[in-house]
Amino acid sequence: MPGPSKAVAPPTSRRAQIVAVAAELFAERGFHGVSVYELGAAVGTSGAALYKHFANKEALLGEMLVGISERLLSEGQRRARAATPDGPEAVLAGLVDWHVEFALAHPALITVQLRDLASLSEDDRQTVRRLQREYVQLWISAIRAALGGDEARARSAAHATFGLINSTPHSARLRPEQMAELLHAMAIGALQASMR
Repeated sequence: MPGPSKAVAPPTSRRAQIVAVAAELFAERGFHGVSVYELGAAVGTSGAALYKHFANKEALLGEMLVGISERLLSEGQRRARAATPDGPEAVLAGLVDWHVEFALAHPALITVQLRDLASLSEDDRQTVRRLQREYVQLWISAIRAALGGDEARARSAAHATFGLINSTPHSARLRPEQMAELLHAMAIGALQASMR
């Protein structure tokens, strides 16, 4: 069962602050609905000053979405390794906990990832897709080890579980710790039902 949600530390570098503010604006208005000048104003500078940090708005989106994918994968791998001594069910629970934690802490990033992937440069899109495939494969292995089932069924179950958890920006009506508990229980229950 997931513990209470931890407070998210504010971004420390100027670059990270810009990415965090951009995520909120892109989630609210869409990537194409936000100008560089609006981004600059939101972070207390001029639009032109943003070019010191990013070549263009697409590069900012690329850093944001590649960063999400790298973080989901690396922390998912770390938690899976840490839970391995406790058995396959613990590995799967650890992955669910991690994805729930991320979704609750970063609803804007989840929204941007789901909606604005097509706005990435081709190179960044390929990088994100590769990282996402690795993350899905991590889940497939965990699902099959804990619950059985074939690869295709486990893949479908993983994607359905992501859909459930990633609906958080639209469905979170409880306190964070209650929402984490609810999403964990629903995700595990759905995964178990999917492999029967």
